[in-house]
Amino acid sequence: MNTGWLATSLRTLLHSSKWHISRRTLTLQTPNADVQGVLQVPEDAQALLVFAHGAGAGHTHKNMDGIACAWAEVGLASLRYNFPFIEAGRRRVDSKPVTLDTIEAAYSYADAEFDLPVFLAGHSFGGRMNSHAVVERNLDPAGLIFCAFPLHQPKKPSVARAEHLTGIVHPMLFLSGTRDDLAEAELLQNVVEGLTDGRLEWLDTANHSYAVLKRSRTNPLPVFDEIADHTIKFVRSIV
Repeated sequence: MNTGWLATSLRTLLHSSKWHISRRTLTLQTPNADVQGVLQVPEDAQALLVFAHGAGAGHTHKNMDGIACAWAEVGLASLRYNFPFIEAGRRRVDSKPVTLDTIEAAYSYADAEFDLPVFLAGHSFGGRMNSHAVVERNLDPAGLIFCAFPLHQPKKPSVARAEHLTGIVHPMLFLSGTRDDLAEAELLQNVVEGLTDGRLEWLDTANHSYAVLKRSRTNPLPVFDEIADHTIKFVRSIV
């Protein structure tokens, strides 16, 4: 099917797992730049998560890979990709129009090429920009998944970054660490409670980068598995 965006397969890797999982690298054409991505699809996948990275690292970062692999182990496919600023080796994030162009391109490819419910997922900056794409580009995902939504700057509590979320009617899942200094617990709780369909799950002792306190952590699951557990329950409640 011609989606208007070119996705060129570079390689396919298969590995042993509870699921038969295909892993394929892609080159996605967006209006501003060609960007690299990775598609992971377990056999009998229940949904596809289009997964955007944060402001500090690209789609190959160990956290992005760890979360995507944990999702695959519970039957969730994912497409993670770079924003143009990472592709070009720049530190400063792209302008909002360029960022939304990239999200729209990745979402459009996934929605057209796969007969699966498509969710928008993102870590930090990527998740926040996904929500703007839904509001400003009229994207229609099955739901949104925010891994460490950056509600405010450290030590500067505010809810200004979340004001646009009230314009979203899609189900939204917030996965936030109990030590995340970019999301004060009471503020985030109030934001989620004010949404049409917002759900909040706390990641035990995790900070914004998913580092945990092993001695005081009570959840027996590794943090990425904890993320996957909450995500698959959210997806199944919708699809």
